[in-house]
Amino acid sequence: MGIQFADRMKEFEEGIFQVLNEKKDAAQRQGRKIYNLSVGTPDFPPAAHVVDAVVEAAKKPENYKYALVDLPELIEAVQHRYEERYGVLLGKDEIMSVYGSQEGIAHICLCLCDPGDVVLVPNPGYPIFGIGPSLAGAEVVTYDLTEENHYLPVLESMEESLLKRTKCMVVSYPLNPVCKTAPDDFYERLIPWAAEHEILIIHDNAYSDIIYDGRVGKSILRIPGAKETAVEFYSLSKSYNYTGARVSFLTGNKEVVAHFKKLRSQIDYGTYLPVQYGAVAALTGSDQMVRDQCAEYQKRRDALCGGLRKIGWQMEDSEGTMFAWAKLPKPYTDDVAFVMELVERSGVLCTPGSSFGTLGKGYVRFALTLPVEVIQEAVDAISCSGMIRV
Repeated sequence: MGIQFADRMKEFEEGIFQVLNEKKDAAQRQGRKIYNLSVGTPDFPPAAHVVDAVVEAAKKPENYKYALVDLPELIEAVQHRYEERYGVLLGKDEIMSVYGSQEGIAHICLCLCDPGDVVLVPNPGYPIFGIGPSLAGAEVVTYDLTEENHYLPVLESMEESLLKRTKCMVVSYPLNPVCKTAPDDFYERLIPWAAEHEILIIHDNAYSDIIYDGRVGKSILRIPGAKETAVEFYSLSKSYNYTGARVSFLTGNKEVVAHFKKLRSQIDYGTYLPVQYGAVAALTGSDQMVRDQCAEYQKRRDALCGGLRKIGWQMEDSEGTMFAWAKLPKPYTDDVAFVMELVERSGVLCTPGSSFGTLGKGYVRFALTLPVEVIQEAVDAISCSGMIRV
């Protein structure tokens, strides 16, 4: 039978991470050592008290029923976290859980957008920022993030005719993949601008706990008026190494939260209760592990960025996220070809920047997911490959 698949499937190519994984597996079958700095999966374990909370809850048969709703303790834990960490007071109707920020961003435009509504997404940016609105039938329009403007959008340059059709704008700092932060005055301009143009800001705040050189990660909801025109996704994946548990939160505008709850009630029966109890333990426990982990990521950042500069690859330090972003060394211009040659000649695997948008062409992204000493080995392997020419 000739099955006719939906036209939207034509937009989805084989994921770059799957291609890179196949390349890694092929090299390892040949007995070669591979330094996998491509996928951003934390290599740190979750804290022991979080694991203990999950295990204890999993021993209770009553926790295997449909959760249906978020535990009251979980909502209170998010309130506690936002007040202690960000100085933001959240109402209980301004919080809901989702199965990780990726799932939340993939679905939120289903309750916000009609076909043809415009959603603004960053270029370069994480792919789900555009995929989610596309699934909702929205028109996805990218806004440029350039090195010259410190990877911040130029709000004043956006055409009024476009803004009149725009329903939402996705913003994220510290930003994966370019590893830049945004100053306070950017958010102080963004919120009134969004209110003036009646545009909802969807802020992905996955990396505010992984930020370097004395910078402080913040919530967009601290800005006056933000709850009227913004929502924020806050994830436990990177801060607490709770990636496989898949739990994140949408916070902010209570009308958006209510409508997204209504939508998800049609497709979801709630987060597995032991996972919720683990999240409560994470959010109410000590932050020392989070701070120590950030310090270790910074050491890895220094080993990679500083090490590559020493061998002649000029690149800036990452300001935040568990990644580093680098322009290709001369004379290379094709980032995909460079990545394939780099792994062949050095065993170091990174991600081509073009997988994050057209303005990512000519760049690569490294994940800081190996110990310092292994990253130093990877830098030595690149040096010995002869690909960097001083």
